[in-house]
Amino acid sequence: MNNFGGDWTESKIEILVEYAQAYLSIMNIYADKYNWKLLYFDGFAGSGFIEKGNDENRKVIIGATKRILDIENPRPFDRYYFVEKEPEIAEELIEKVINKYDDKIINVANTDCNEKIQSMGNFLKSKKGKNYKVLAYIDPCGMQLKWESLMALQELKVDAWILVPTGMGVNRLLKKDGKISDAWIEKLEIFLGLPKEKIIEYFYSQSVVPTLFGDEIVTNKKEKAIEKSAELYQSRLKELFKFVTNPYILKNKSNSTMFHFYMVSNNKNAVKIANEIINKYNNQ
Repeated sequence: MNNFGGDWTESKIEILVEYAQAYLSIMNIYADKYNWKLLYFDGFAGSGFIEKGNDENRKVIIGATKRILDIENPRPFDRYYFVEKEPEIAEELIEKVINKYDDKIINVANTDCNEKIQSMGNFLKSKKGKNYKVLAYIDPCGMQLKWESLMALQELKVDAWILVPTGMGVNRLLKKDGKISDAWIEKLEIFLGLPKEKIIEYFYSQSVVPTLFGDEIVTNKKEKAIEKSAELYQSRLKELFKFVTNPYILKNKSNSTMFHFYMVSNNKNAVKIANEIINKYNNQ
């Protein structure tokens, strides 16, 4: 059972499920007419259940996997594809959730999500995959998602919800003095799809400070780095997809921003619906 999450975890799942209901309502009208097949893809499926709190106030949340599989009205998806890298968690998902839905076509892949996102992109571009429409949920707890993976979905019939670890990931790697290790810089480059020079230029400023022994160049992290990372990632998404939502902002109990949650699509109406849902939850 996954044990990562807070109140924001439940809200994130509710947003996804509410959008999935709207998505399936629309597709129920047009799918048969145009011979579309509907695929649901979850890149970080987990065990199907999320545990939060300690022994005294322990709470078990039903994860997105089961919530999506339970949707029958107005119609279910035609196929489901769940990716879970950790073998033990994947086995738990199959045993406790997947095996109870023998009436559905379900695949579980015990591998890296990036590999399967790129494979899905290739499939959708093929003759066999041209009639598929996809709702994807890419929900890492850290910076596991590679930018090159998202590039594989460019211009395809995919609506994707993407959790971006702005506070939990990007901001933690951006040291105040700009002295970031090579390993962390590489991680940022892979995640953002940008070279080191662009990342440093965006997040840091340099100033010349006179000292006893001459001028010294001082590097400082710019203010509001979490907000800046969210804006940067959103602008990067807009380079791949025609439409990107405003984010749902996930904060912890201390009111610190941890994640930004976006939906991307090449369908204008899809993002309009998603924004309406996001605005509702942001205002709660």
